[in-house]
Amino acid sequence: MAGLMEIIKEAGIVGCGGAGFPTHAKYSGGPVETIIVNGAECEPLLQTDRYLMRNCARKLIRTADRIKEETGAKEFIIALKAAYTREIESLERAIEELGSSVKLHKLQSFFPAGDEQTIVYEVTGRVVPPAAIPLSVGCVVSNVATIYGIGDAFEGEPFTRKFLTVTGEVAHPTILRVPVGTPVSECIALAGGTHLSRYIVVNGGPMMGKMIPMEEVPNSYVTKTMSGLIVLPEDSAIARRNQVTVKHMINQAKSACIQCSFCSQMCPRALLGHPIRPNKIMRKLSSGTPIGEMLNDPDVRNAALCCECGICEIYACPMGLKPRTVNSMLKKELAKAGIRYQRPEGVEYTARPERGMRKAPTERVASRAGVGAYENLKIDDFFSVNPEEAGCVRLSLRQGIGAPSVPTVKDGDPVKAGERIAACPEKSLGSELHASVSGTVSIDPDGAYIEIRTGKNWSYEKQEP
Repeated sequence: MAGLMEIIKEAGIVGCGGAGFPTHAKYSGGPVETIIVNGAECEPLLQTDRYLMRNCARKLIRTADRIKEETGAKEFIIALKAAYTREIESLERAIEELGSSVKLHKLQSFFPAGDEQTIVYEVTGRVVPPAAIPLSVGCVVSNVATIYGIGDAFEGEPFTRKFLTVTGEVAHPTILRVPVGTPVSECIALAGGTHLSRYIVVNGGPMMGKMIPMEEVPNSYVTKTMSGLIVLPEDSAIARRNQVTVKHMINQAKSACIQCSFCSQMCPRALLGHPIRPNKIMRKLSSGTPIGEMLNDPDVRNAALCCECGICEIYACPMGLKPRTVNSMLKKELAKAGIRYQRPEGVEYTARPERGMRKAPTERVASRAGVGAYENLKIDDFFSVNPEEAGCVRLSLRQGIGAPSVPTVKDGDPVKAGERIAACPEKSLGSELHASVSGTVSIDPDGAYIEIRTGKNWSYEKQEP
């Protein structure tokens, strides 16, 4: 067990599809009974994990068997959508050929099937208590790309390259493998570029991703947690939603919320029995009480339980209001005030009986999000950038949840790809950081990033699909 944790920690592996929780910490703190690999590719449009399951099934299964053996877990289950027929075929063939004990669990196509707590319930029937982690019910959840990264670590390769989907308004939607720190603009170029004169880029999926305005693209770089890049018109529905100010959002809530409670009825965490009720939060927001005075209200404090999936505002609300954004704002205010969610003792949480009828179909969610035109694209095109042929990269010192990494190199130092350049602070939650290319180090004076200058321009020949 200690060997596995040390290998993962030294490789600097963090969750590839979410907030970037350090993977070694996921397995620490208690016995692991069930390991679940999230192959649901939770967000619409993203297809990286599907590509890996189709084309790297043997590596994934070999890695899964070793993790299962070293953790002593009773079960290792890959949960993916039943509609992923090619992926299921590849995994089943690898399981049979390798004599593996790994099992597949076939999910319905709904959003957010890949939410960590949702997938635990789908696979095991256990409800993770509010504000707890899956390990509290004996489970660990990692996505497919994270398992692939652990496989690399077993082979002595640290986490320096990132798989991601580039789709939307690009010439050739593509799965890429690029050095961490690659400019976002180069990723778009690798997908054939865009015909749009004005555009935005969504970092992540259309439901939970963060918008990058066109002007910020030249200063945006690939991180360990970046799961996809979606190029969309500047006047797309996602861009318009991001233009709503907090003040306008609160005024909308005051004037337009009809208390239909659809946001609470469709909330994936509420359907698991968690005590979050977005409609109650919206009602209290519309009262006009200053936000600072609302933080002691129990319903408002329950905003801390929001997973920010966006179902409430993009799919459920008939008035176009923004409960998810309100919850996100309240979570920040609660954190500033030092208020943490306190789970009551002795409460047993059970999923609501209507949950099975309230799963939002993925295609319909994509349509409501304004990206339905891209949802059924089949992306088989793949391109990998050779780190020895890459141009300058910029690696953020904060690659996920926890403390930023501390540089172990100094300005002007030469480094080789794979060499450690920053360390996780002692006794802190964080990750190691390694050079993704070979070159000369330049450290940001403000301590935000390390740049590695290769002395080369970005140059590559993109193959046609």
